[in-house]
Amino acid sequence: MTLSSDGPTTLTPARIRLALLALALGGFGIGSTEFVAMGLLPNIAQDLLPGLYAQSSAEANANAGWIISAYALGVVVGAPTIAAAAARWPRKRLLLALLTAFTLGTIASAVLPTFELVLIARFVAALPHGAYFGIASLVAASLMGPGKRAQGVALVLSGLTIANVIGVPAITWLGQAAGWRIAYLAVAAIFALTFLAVLAAVPWQAGDPHATMKRELRAFTRGQVWFTLGIGAIGFGGLFAVYSYVAPIATEVTGLGPSLVPTVLIAFGLGMTIGNLVGGRLADWSVRRTMYLFFALLAASLVLLGLTAAHPVGLYLGVFLVGAAASALSPTIQARLMDVAHDSQSIAAALNHSALNIGNGLGAFLGGLAIAAGFGYVAPVWIGLVLTGAGAILAIASFGLDRARGRRGVVVPYATGAIESIEL
Repeated sequence: MTLSSDGPTTLTPARIRLALLALALGGFGIGSTEFVAMGLLPNIAQDLLPGLYAQSSAEANANAGWIISAYALGVVVGAPTIAAAAARWPRKRLLLALLTAFTLGTIASAVLPTFELVLIARFVAALPHGAYFGIASLVAASLMGPGKRAQGVALVLSGLTIANVIGVPAITWLGQAAGWRIAYLAVAAIFALTFLAVLAAVPWQAGDPHATMKRELRAFTRGQVWFTLGIGAIGFGGLFAVYSYVAPIATEVTGLGPSLVPTVLIAFGLGMTIGNLVGGRLADWSVRRTMYLFFALLAASLVLLGLTAAHPVGLYLGVFLVGAAASALSPTIQARLMDVAHDSQSIAAALNHSALNIGNGLGAFLGGLAIAAGFGYVAPVWIGLVLTGAGAILAIASFGLDRARGRRGVVVPYATGAIESIEL
């Protein structure tokens, strides 16, 4: 039974699929707007920083990476703020408002003339990011039904990962052919289309009538919430240290032509799509085991990429595996956050994207520092390995705390919504 604007109604399976598709289309737009800068970074640097690019293309690319960091910072700021302030809003109305903001912010990114103004526009365009994924995940989970929460989250995130298979490579090609500004206008058109799809297909759902900003912000008083945010913020930096500089890695290290950069992005996106769906299913089985498994796989994948990036086969296989392992962690971390945040569900669903985008900004920033310092374009891979290891250590510490509480008779909730026995 699901609420519509006219009252309770039973949704048909076809209507549920259309609603989930509309929500995933928003993820497709977000994936496109967030990741297209990675493939077009040299183009953006040459256009917005021409003087610096003429002196040193490596330094210009590193500075242009601040556009990626600015977007990540916008997600970090916007996700908890909007989710906490608007938890009472009807969810469909909030989604439509967020999609309007996405459309306008992306248009501004495409038309503003200077690097500084584009930097500000990317920050503003990112503010709705975490809140959209958080609210859309709650809507998807309710449509999917009991016991399939992480799978609902993964379905919404599938739009983002599929964007890396289709949207980002296609828009990267468009940006290389017609200019990076045209690429961002294409992304704005995706958001406008998503607005219409959500308006037509997503059923009305009430917000939480008991939600208050104070209750939502109470999540920040829980130590396990901070542990989990740290897992995402630091551990996910391993992905973004690589992804932020995948274009210059492909051209300068592997020796591929610029026209082949979209194919590398496709390999990344295929890995992310498969990993996200697998991670969602496994997280409904066990959050802890799934997190341990994919942190280990991410570390191994980064080592493989770092050692073989000079060879095309190593590059394609490495980015595929890095994308798969990292994306499997995303719904897993979100399920963990929703467990440990207790009744602060709106902000918990959004905070995951704050954490992951801290990782985005951290990976891009540290990778850029290494490149600018002259360590080469493979250096971000090794920085990513260090960040991944730190995230895994935090995960072990977090679940170790659960086990210690379990020995004292404290009940520990897991992502299935049931109580999982503590292994001593």
